[in-house]
Amino acid sequence: MLFEAYDDKGQKASPILPANVKNYLIDIDGTICDDVPNEEPERMGLVEPYPDALTMLNRWYQEGHIIYFFTSRTEAHRTITEAWLAKHGFKYHGIVFGKPRGGNYHWIDNHVVKATRYKGKFTDFVTEMHEIEVFEP
Repeated sequence: MLFEAYDDKGQKASPILPANVKNYLIDIDGTICDDVPNEEPERMGLVEPYPDALTMLNRWYQEGHIIYFFTSRTEAHRTITEAWLAKHGFKYHGIVFGKPRGGNYHWIDNHVVKATRYKGKFTDFVTEMHEIEVFEP
């Protein structure tokens, strides 16, 4: 699924996905279900998923996109998190635990990064123009 890539000097670089495949990094708490803080893990197994999140994420998975959960939950929460995802039928490729807490994320990468803030409903994407921060030339 990954294609070989080369830098501007012709040297091999990290492989890339086909243009029509997206890598989705999706938060869990407050994004696919109500926000449950790490300090209350007993609630993690009881919270209900947002139905539109389950439908949309599983659709993206079926379309061939890569679904990874990127969560502030810790490795100590792995078992309850994986059981909850399985119980509700989420399809995904992996989970990255230990995302820094507190929000205000600023992602810096050598690949294109598109960020979408969850505001209450998973729907199809639309394109809007917004001001962004970039490095000085």
